[in-house]
Amino acid sequence: QVQLVESGGGLVQPGGSLRLSCAASGRIFSINDMGWYRQAPGKQRELVAAITSGGITNYADSVKGRFTISRDNVKKTVSLQMNSLKPEDTAVYFCSARIWSAGYPGNYWGQGTQVTVSS
Repeated sequence: QVQLVESGGGLVQPGGSLRLSCAASGRIFSINDMGWYRQAPGKQRELVAAITSGGITNYADSVKGRFTISRDNVKKTVSLQMNSLKPEDTAVYFCSARIWSAGYPGNYWGQGTQVTVSS
């Protein structure tokens, strides 16, 4: 069974920084794309940032220049460094990954971690 476990959320003031981490575990053969999504109250879940197994990144326009996604293929982790945080970044952040396990690909999600940006 494959699991994604996030950590690093919390409360931060506007302009502050947070780092989210996500670790994959279980019967994993390989991991393709990994990413971070977020969902604010009353809004749809949206892509924040994604990274391929080769390190190619993609960001939502709203976070470009402020957030950085990275991954460690050996440790099976993906991280999101969030700087210059704004109140509109407040949301539950979810880690996602496309993982090959037991011969089949699947899209897996973490349980989510709350990020609140407020003074």
